[in-house]
Amino acid sequence: MRLETCLANRILMIEDDESLSAMLAEYLQGAGLELWSKATGASGLDLLASGDFDALILDVMLPDCDGFEVCRKVRARSEIPILMLTARGDETDRIVGLELGADDYLPKPFNPRELLARLRAILRRARRLEVSSRALRFGRLEVDCDARIVRVDGEERSLTSHQFDLICALAENSGRVMSRDMLMQRVRGQSLDAFDRSIDVHISRIRAAIEDDPKKPRRVITVRDAGYAWAKQQDDEIDRG
Repeated sequence: MRLETCLANRILMIEDDESLSAMLAEYLQGAGLELWSKATGASGLDLLASGDFDALILDVMLPDCDGFEVCRKVRARSEIPILMLTARGDETDRIVGLELGADDYLPKPFNPRELLARLRAILRRARRLEVSSRALRFGRLEVDCDARIVRVDGEERSLTSHQFDLICALAENSGRVMSRDMLMQRVRGQSLDAFDRSIDVHISRIRAAIEDDPKKPRRVITVRDAGYAWAKQQDDEIDRG
């Protein structure tokens, strides 16, 4: 998982044309995006399960399977934005891909600038949906910021009002390190004395309510000398073995 503030979107590309992948990696890097690539559906799914990615570029024609099957498997466990690629001009492919949950579709050959534009568009849509939906889901954990309910495996967990404000501040900024000052400003609108450790007590009680093992937290992570971070990719979302 990534705990540092995310400056660049991480993109996974599953494409067996290595020269195309290398070209796009260089092009997207110049646009502030980080591209990781795999040449088979199986290796791509493995990397997706072990990494933290913001979007998926998926080729329909892969050496070990077709991209539709990969898309189906990804959608069964993730809402990651998917941009599908194909060398085939059959309109049916585009329709099938979209019906399986792809967010957009781009035929080959394509202009890298158009791919970048489409990629940015699906990333923007994903961010808007994330902001508009106050019910945040992280594997077995659900945080409903409107209803002020936290559930693990569908079972509601008891939190104080202040603890719930803290958990929402963390969950809405998943993957971002938040200092104690930042957290207190979010929930109270005032600064926290640097030596006031009361927030640590609240975090401890939050962990007792939502973690499988509060002594080994996997959801609310302590970042030494910096603060706390909500794990963007949680271990119970995708089994890492």
